[in-house]
Amino acid sequence: MLQKLIIMIKRALIFDLDDTIYATKSVVEDMYKELYSFLEGRVNPEVITNIKEDIKTTPFHVIADRYALQKNIKDEGLKICLDMDYHGLMEPFADYELTKNNSAERFLVTAGYTKLQKAKIRQLGIRNDFREIFIPDPYTSELTKTDVFQHILTTYNYQPSEVLVIGDNPETEIAAGKELGMETYLYDYEEKYSPALAYYYGSSYHNFTEIEIIK
Repeated sequence: MLQKLIIMIKRALIFDLDDTIYATKSVVEDMYKELYSFLEGRVNPEVITNIKEDIKTTPFHVIADRYALQKNIKDEGLKICLDMDYHGLMEPFADYELTKNNSAERFLVTAGYTKLQKAKIRQLGIRNDFREIFIPDPYTSELTKTDVFQHILTTYNYQPSEVLVIGDNPETEIAAGKELGMETYLYDYEEKYSPALAYYYGSSYHNFTEIEIIK
């Protein structure tokens, strides 16, 4: 069941990508195999284990600083990540289709290195699911998700109450949506978080059709 009663019909949906439309863990080991191969023998195995966990949510140049990697290792690892493409099989969550049972405008906002994020979108086959896609790249831009969300509100003349933000991370897109007065849907397929962290909560999208979105 949804947590709260609906007070406003949604005209637009803003989606995150990683762990919101597909499971990061399903491809991350294969996706970053070149990076992991480079790090082996150059970085402490325990640190590599930590990097493999952190890379699911954090850009490599930030991780490199976190573990004080040598500059030459950071630079080469970053070069690998910035030029990373991916052609492996990727599939959206099966229940992602349930988010399409409405006529609301759809936007995708996914932070990450541009080339890799574009590869994910291509391999998932979701480009045409969205009116517009934004990729704030943490290496080349200081844009935050809050900035991009505000741009969408202004450009398309939406009131915050008319937009629903869908994502898996309470500290990024969910927090940004809240900051701008938009309602949020926390998609938590691994059930890691409290439902109280967002206006709506689902461990699958099966309750998504209960939200009052423009038909």
